Amino acid sequence: MSAASSTETARLHRVTTPEGISLPFVVASVGDRIAAFVIDFFVILLVSILATLATGFLMALGAEEAGTSLAILIGFLLWNFYFVFCEVQWGGMTIGKRKVGLRVISRDGGPLTAEAIFARNLMRNLELYLPLGAVVAPTALFPGAPGWGALFAIAWILVFAFMPLFNKDRLRCGDLVAGTLVVRAPRTVLLPDLAERPVLQRPVATGRVAAPAPVDEYPFTREQLDIYGIHELQVLEDLLRRDEQGTLDGRVLDDVAEKIKLKIAWPHDRWHVPSRPFLQAFYRAQRALLEQKMLFGQRRERKRA
Repeated sequence: MSAASSTETARLHRVTTPEGISLPFVVASVGDRIAAFVIDFFVILLVSILATLATGFLMALGAEEAGTSLAILIGFLLWNFYFVFCEVQWGGMTIGKRKVGLRVISRDGGPLTAEAIFARNLMRNLELYLPLGAVVAPTALFPGAPGWGALFAIAWILVFAFMPLFNKDRLRCGDLVAGTLVVRAPRTVLLPDLAERPVLQRPVATGRVAAPAPVDEYPFTREQLDIYGIHELQVLEDLLRRDEQGTLDGRVLDDVAEKIKLKIAWPHDRWHVPSRPFLQAFYRAQRALLEQKMLFGQRRERKRA
């Protein structure tokens, strides 16, 4: 086993979904999180500079009050809601997290809610912005504050900055409050080779090779396929790939197939079909439906409640 793979194994965190399926995720490293934050910081800084230039143009035209108000509003929205907006819209990702390959998920295995995203990012004010303001401009933030106040702010920043180093899941204060976790994002590209590749043949107990059933033997209705969304399809793709590579316990596919059959009300007379052919047929059919809907501007990120 390589050093990289052993490191990822050490950072493995299993999340149990509401359906009772245990899914493994690789916890994001501190370095990756810092890199993502730096990218997001420069995005905010760039937009702030552009907004300043725009407000300066307004002031040059004589609309000083409008320019000042616009600058304050844009600055407030950027520094307080940039992370919230991106993570709500992109399923736990910001521009920085997309570039680095990270995603925020819920530690309890449920959907990532807007409330959790808001809570984790609201804590950033206490973790970083307020103490940073106390260091940069202590008299503006706290008029008449003593000199040791800046030292206290620096100590405050260091405590929260190094908090992810002292827990195995690399949780910062906002993650602890919101019940979230930052992980390596599963593959988000639905590659055609998996959908087009024939089902792998698996050895059976007798030592012979089990012939896979044709995909046509697994018909799904539109209602059955419409239950799940893009996120669940990506998770299923990742599981099928890992099973194909021999890095997944075969019982996981059996559990997933069982849960999907229950969810879509699969006929009981065909309940005991092989798990992998069933899942690959479901993957192909659901992928086709989602791609068809996306052509008409209908994008479903998560499964239907």
